[in-house]
Amino acid sequence: MRPVVSQVLSEADDGGGRRPPAAAAAAALLLSLCLGFPPSVAACPPACLCASDIISCSGRNLSTLPFDLPGYATRLDLSHSALAALPADWIARPFDRLATLVLSRNAIARIEPDAFALAPHLLHLDLSSNRLAVLNASVFRGLEELEVLLLFGNRIVRIEPGAFGGLRSLQRLYLSGNRLAAFPLELYQGSAGPRNLTFLDLSSNRLQQAPVQSLLSLSARQQAGIYLQGNPLVCDCALLALLEFWVWKQYRPLVDFRGDYPCRLGGDGAGARPSCAGKQQGAANNFLEAGMHRVEPGDWLRVPCPGLAPPTQGEPVAFWVTPRAVLRSPADDPSGRLLVLPNGTLEIRGALLEDSGTYACAAARGRPFDPGESPEVTVLVGNSSVAPAAGLAHGGGAEHFNTAFTTLASCVISIILVLLYLYLTPCRCREGRAGGGARGCGGRAILLCSDPREVDSGERRSNGKRVAFLEPKAEDSDTCGPKTPAMNSAHANTEGILKNGSRTVGQTLTDPAHVA
Repeated sequence: MRPVVSQVLSEADDGGGRRPPAAAAAAALLLSLCLGFPPSVAACPPACLCASDIISCSGRNLSTLPFDLPGYATRLDLSHSALAALPADWIARPFDRLATLVLSRNAIARIEPDAFALAPHLLHLDLSSNRLAVLNASVFRGLEELEVLLLFGNRIVRIEPGAFGGLRSLQRLYLSGNRLAAFPLELYQGSAGPRNLTFLDLSSNRLQQAPVQSLLSLSARQQAGIYLQGNPLVCDCALLALLEFWVWKQYRPLVDFRGDYPCRLGGDGAGARPSCAGKQQGAANNFLEAGMHRVEPGDWLRVPCPGLAPPTQGEPVAFWVTPRAVLRSPADDPSGRLLVLPNGTLEIRGALLEDSGTYACAAARGRPFDPGESPEVTVLVGNSSVAPAAGLAHGGGAEHFNTAFTTLASCVISIILVLLYLYLTPCRCREGRAGGGARGCGGRAILLCSDPREVDSGERRSNGKRVAFLEPKAEDSDTCGPKTPAMNSAHANTEGILKNGSRTVGQTLTDPAHVA
């Protein structure tokens, strides 16, 4: 078959010993179809390198996608080429197994809707270092399984609503090195957008303001993956409060790129430092005293912001992260029960049981946190109990302990112990005079008695014991005599309930004097 292939390729020669890539690809596809091979097992295009399920056409200066690509590819690399647009039909055949598509370092300036419809199982899409300026609605429609999207190094100035609609599985999004001037909050607030986005890189854009209150309302995992370094952010008290709170949380964006933010955090490094708070004396004691607050249902409670000193001018900026919302002004709470006073103190009016939990005060303190300091406090309403250690730990929440269950368990255990004492504690009855009876047994009890066969034979051994039930006496007495016999010898019918081996022996004790 090799001579046939050589003959077909030689016929595609342009006369100078060179074969145009398109002609060679067409010849190879025609040959594979003539030989009966399906398109999915077509030969590797001459302009590409193929290794098992990996196809690399990088650096070939392609302006269109080769139409004879094998359909079994799981990774396709088209980087460092001359692709200028991705129309809806730029992929000629379905790629049902394609998981990674690399289109970086091209000249792509336009992507039409449904451009990736024939690759529905993509997990990793790299569109970095292109010329994209606007992300239109539904540009990534159909990529419901996509987890990683790289868009850094483009010219994006605007993201239209719905651009990331349908990317429900998206976890990591890289938008650094673009020209964005507004934070794309739709990524977290859109109902059709990503649900598990835990990494968002917005570094080196043109952001001047950060939506501090909205960012604090995100989950801890979402906040921990937001990168904002390299932006011309205005360092005001609100931004400083956010950054100081993230530093205390030890989020990686602040730990790794602390010097790339415009605010001087904790007095370290260069940058602006607005006058947001005065000097705090005895800050550590203030934190410890503010660690826990208890209030009865219906009462009012004021919780000072831990470690926040009044500023020399104006009012402090404080954001309270409550179990249900992030508050900065009284209008933030629809119920009107939670208010942030001008001095940064949180006021809870008419406390309810559901108000119990961990509260965090994110405020611009203008200094680093000392060891043991925490901006979090624990609020206990009524009989609710919250584990103090867990509530004040970094990122820890309040853990409630069910006292009703422990009370019920204690009652059950007490009843069991009483029953064991009454019915399983042996009552030793001494031998009395002739025709004697039980002594010291004032009620129904379980007695360990010797085997009746041992009684008849006059022998006593340590094994083979039986249990006998004795009826209560008419009156308790310390003496056992013939006046008040413990059991009528004519009607005393006692059953042994302990098994010897595999059988139960029932015997009639006729002489109470032998009961041990």
